[in-house]
Amino acid sequence: MKIDHSVLDRLGRSLVTRGTVLDEYMIDSLIKMGVMSVYIQDGEYEPEEDQIPISPDAQKNIDKLRMDDRSKVILSASVRKRVAEGIQFIYSNAESEEFAEATNGIANALLETIESNNAIAIDMNALKAADEYTFKHSIDVATIAMIVAKKQGFSTDQVREIGMAGLLHDIGKTKIPLEIINKPDRLTDEEFALMRQHPVFGYQMVKDRQEFHDTISVSVLQHHEKIDGSGYPFGISGDKISSFAKILSVADIYDALVTDRPYKKAFSQRDAVEMIMSMTAELDITAMKSFLESMILYPVDSIVELSNGERAKVVRNTPYYILRPVVVGLTSGKVYDLGGDLSCASIIIK
Repeated sequence: MKIDHSVLDRLGRSLVTRGTVLDEYMIDSLIKMGVMSVYIQDGEYEPEEDQIPISPDAQKNIDKLRMDDRSKVILSASVRKRVAEGIQFIYSNAESEEFAEATNGIANALLETIESNNAIAIDMNALKAADEYTFKHSIDVATIAMIVAKKQGFSTDQVREIGMAGLLHDIGKTKIPLEIINKPDRLTDEEFALMRQHPVFGYQMVKDRQEFHDTISVSVLQHHEKIDGSGYPFGISGDKISSFAKILSVADIYDALVTDRPYKKAFSQRDAVEMIMSMTAELDITAMKSFLESMILYPVDSIVELSNGERAKVVRNTPYYILRPVVVGLTSGKVYDLGGDLSCASIIIK
């Protein structure tokens, strides 16, 4: 069965694109997200009724300027299923003898996926390997951190290790009562103090396992520390924070911002990126720069709405201008180089 209409989330982002072949994992995931039915293609492929027309001038410029995105991480249905099941096992069986082996297995699955097509970027719209927040968040953080570490020139073993650290960075939350973790209201001072101890709890759970390198346990301990000393649990700063933890901090903050929680609504990806960019005093500049250069918010061929009211198609992404790709107006055919043309400085993607 092939999807006949793209399935979108509440922010208008595509969860499943038209033409995708359904499998059991995808069907189960859609049901868990409250999508109880979808349209299935029947017969010959035809354009959707509400497909936006593209003028001849626009098509000409699209064909001339279009450049494929950098090689991106692509999680197949089988990998998503394997990773999702693995992360649930880890967080449910932290005391198990298979805990380290399962963590390593997930990190290896992610690493194989990254290396299979020499991925150097992440389509932020495509992240979602699990449904429950803690599981999804841990996988997202691990995947982002691995790509950022690769961008910085880390070795294959180091990329695997930071993936394991990303998977385990919130493992200490398993020691905190669920009523606090899922509380929809503001935490009391006592509850907040306990929550801020989860890096310590996680460190204690990981540090004595010989299967894990010290860099992993230290990263778990330090992933909420900030360069200016405003983080927790110890308020350390600068070079006292490990390079892994500096990367995990950026990945952790971004993914938390764009995810719905019981006590807050998700920020848009654009707003989250702008918030990350504003945290120059708190986040490591090298980690932030590598993160911004590795992320793709508007994949090539995406249709976006500009602040001048025109709809446009993304034809090229520039690593240094994550929020400002090159787009072509679908009606006017005008080329908007949002990152390189000063005449476009007042135009943004809405």
